[in-house]
Amino acid sequence: MIPIHAYEGRRVAVFGLGRTGIATAKALAAGGADVSCWDDSEAARDRAVAAGLQPDDLNRRDWGDIAALVLSPGIPLTHPKPHRMVELANSVGAPVIGDIELFALALRDVPEKRRPKVIGITGTNGKSTTTALIGHILRETGRKTVVGGNIGDAILAQDPPSPGLHYVLELSSYQIDLTHSLACDVAVLLNITPDHIDRHGDFDGYFRAKQRLFEMQAPSGQAVIGIDDNETAAFFSRLRQTRREEQVVPISSGRVFARGVYALGDRVYDALDTASHPAVDLKRAPALPGRHNAQNVAAALAAVRLLGVSARAAAEAIYTFPGLPHRQESVATLGGIRFVNDSKATNAEAAIQALTCYDSIRWIVGGRAKEGGLKAAMGAAGRIARAYLIGEAEERFAGELDGQIPFTRCGTLEAAVTAAARDAWADGRPGEVVLLSPAAASFDQFTSYEARGDAFRTIVSGLTVPDDAAEHVS
Repeated sequence: MIPIHAYEGRRVAVFGLGRTGIATAKALAAGGADVSCWDDSEAARDRAVAAGLQPDDLNRRDWGDIAALVLSPGIPLTHPKPHRMVELANSVGAPVIGDIELFALALRDVPEKRRPKVIGITGTNGKSTTTALIGHILRETGRKTVVGGNIGDAILAQDPPSPGLHYVLELSSYQIDLTHSLACDVAVLLNITPDHIDRHGDFDGYFRAKQRLFEMQAPSGQAVIGIDDNETAAFFSRLRQTRREEQVVPISSGRVFARGVYALGDRVYDALDTASHPAVDLKRAPALPGRHNAQNVAAALAAVRLLGVSARAAAEAIYTFPGLPHRQESVATLGGIRFVNDSKATNAEAAIQALTCYDSIRWIVGGRAKEGGLKAAMGAAGRIARAYLIGEAEERFAGELDGQIPFTRCGTLEAAVTAAARDAWADGRPGEVVLLSPAAASFDQFTSYEARGDAFRTIVSGLTVPDDAAEHVS
């Protein structure tokens, strides 16, 4: 645990008692704060009590003594309108912050010479994989490393700051919105496409949240910027005007430049020191398929090189990366058909990354639709044998796919997996993949994308393979 002393002797409200909220309340209490924590969910309050906390109904108490509100990232801050708790905090002039800001305040208590390194990763897609990959490289090359933020355990539940420690943080726009003083030694922006518009009001608001990660950096901070999107390329150019050239490193999965890290085909090239040279053979990294992962590898390589890791050592670590659950995770091969769990693909921009990795796909798609629908994924239409529609988006996605891709309305994930497997075994196409890559949020039928992916695994494990399936696909 990282004790938070910034509010010692003062009362802090914590709203939202999931994993992060419970860790936050305990860290504040350990630092001497008086904590009033609450969640409108009775089940969440029960879990907090089991963790040793005493909930205090923030809807009923006087807010006059509240020094700050620590808000769970998923709770509306400004759009579509501020949550009632935000309005209460604003009424008494209490700052509204998140657990990442508390972590930043804890770092300020550490003398500069003993301060750990902080690496922050943001973007629309690829954050989790890149964060985990950077953490893996640093550990494999002998550096003490903590991975947290929007991945893994809550950051305040992790080891406290110490010399030589590296914190590698996946940071969503929600988290950055609630952070004001996190100065990353290395900040990474992978890409940007419209997402979470309901939370930020419009695309500009969403992108501004991402850019704030770089605005918070100290003058010595280093930046790694993906330049494959027009918006991020323009941001890279603006950043280069305010920092020394060596502090801003471009990365790409298709463009060549004199200085930076880029991928071409099956190679990732390091052009950070002198002449460009091939550093990573992506064919030796089976857990990182596709062009999107080539960009993730380029970003991870650039980040660790800025931290002093050699290109050779980084490459050897990349080859042993096991991948992440719910990101193109091979669940099973049954009767010659491969089943892949890509539940983390909660928008079409993420789904297209998986769809372009396979030649013949039974695509399970749907959930709670996001703005833009399936438009960004339609470039892979020629690879999709049939789509199997689930969830709230079933009607909308049927309209978008009509005349473009054959589809079956299934409603539930179980019905979709069963139908996709049955059709794949009946058709017997070699190399066919049943792919869960929903291009939609999970919250219509599941509590999270993880729960959706876990359900997919369970359903696949219960399938019965027809006796003649193997000979069909041989």
